Amino acid sequence: MSQALRAGLREMGPGDLDAVMDIEVRAYEFAWSRGNFADSLAAGYVAQVLCDDQGRVVGYFVALAGVEEMHLLNVCVEPRLQGQGLGLQLLDGVLLSASLHGASLLWLEVRPSNSRALHLYQRYGLHAVARRRGYYPASVDGKPAREDAIVMSCPVDDLLRRRGLD
Repeated sequence: MSQALRAGLREMGPGDLDAVMDIEVRAYEFAWSRGNFADSLAAGYVAQVLCDDQGRVVGYFVALAGVEEMHLLNVCVEPRLQGQGLGLQLLDGVLLSASLHGASLLWLEVRPSNSRALHLYQRYGLHAVARRRGYYPASVDGKPAREDAIVMSCPVDDLLRRRGLD
């Protein structure tokens, strides 16, 4: 088992923002800003980092707990470590946080062009429930454009049972 697979989740703090931003800008063409992460922490959003056994941040998520729901806003794994099961660990962290906050539904949006994430979410048990037109910034031939979002959701209890976390 690689070091990355012996990773653990902990609460994200302001001291993690350099590591988080390093991953974010390498993973996404349209990355969140440092201010987006700082504002999320200041607002009390659910935010955790996934660290390897050396304490290095290898992934993270930010979610908004609402009335009986959890909305996953951002989730990312260090690009060179993707495909090793770390995304599942992060989703389990989101799911357990949703349960602790009394959420009955988990929601997220994903780009249709992000086939890797879409497949992960489907495999995890989330279902497409809607489409948001022009939700994401994009570029086509170097020109600004917009990309739709697929809205996915699933009852938290169903996911907990599916993952053996109930």
